Amino acid sequence: MRLHQPAGTWLLYLPCTWSIGLAAAPGCLPDWRMLSLFGVGAVLMRGAGCTINDMWDRDYDRQVARTASRPLAAGDISTFQSLVFLGGQLSLALCVLLCLNYYSIILGASSLLLVITYPLMKRVTYWPQLVLGFTFNWGALLGWSAIKGSCEWSVCLPLYFAGVMWTLVYDTIYAHQDKRDDIMIGVKSTALQFKEDTKQWLSGFSLAMLLSLCVAGMNCNQTFPYYSAVAAVGAHLAHQIYTLDIDKPEDCWKKFASNRTVGILLFIGIVLGNLWK
Repeated sequence: MRLHQPAGTWLLYLPCTWSIGLAAAPGCLPDWRMLSLFGVGAVLMRGAGCTINDMWDRDYDRQVARTASRPLAAGDISTFQSLVFLGGQLSLALCVLLCLNYYSIILGASSLLLVITYPLMKRVTYWPQLVLGFTFNWGALLGWSAIKGSCEWSVCLPLYFAGVMWTLVYDTIYAHQDKRDDIMIGVKSTALQFKEDTKQWLSGFSLAMLLSLCVAGMNCNQTFPYYSAVAAVGAHLAHQIYTLDIDKPEDCWKKFASNRTVGILLFIGIVLGNLWK
């Protein structure tokens, strides 16, 4: 479940908080019950995603120094034990999902195909990070529908697109840690696709993210604190990209993990912007 590496859980959870925050009534704080439910769901679904990833990739993981000690790759547990554990996580996640309205239950369940197929994408495309973006930011749709009963697409789609662009930034940085091993074992990533042009691509994704956040904010009448937070997010991403050393795995990890700050900054801006209303 990677509980010892919570960065991934945060990156799955934060788009949910953005959506829940934006859906709150003007002048009100976000629904704490929904924030809690989605927090539990994020832990479970991130854990399930990691388990599925390890099941698909156990042979690859044995060949990469960073992942060779994972339980399946190291032979500490069997594939059947992993499958039983996965079933337990998904069953608990279903209990969380069933606490939501019918629209959200259907919407949430429809993301399972992405969760299952994402780990396979690195075998067939240089853009597995894009598929991860579609998967990891489903909460940007689900959070709104959990509060409102359905999606307001003029807000939810720009927010979702912003999240996808954000994922392309942080997971491309993450992928640069393993690029040498990836070349040897034959798997693909945006890090290998972009190579030395990585910073230009990341800058483009960041700009698209910021513009989409502005569109989402305008479509739900957000106020000054929100746009101040979007500006702070832009400054953080600019610093992150400018100082990134794609050839130093430890720096890539540091920059990747710092994206939690990006998500928290935006959530604070959403909350304050809503109170400002």
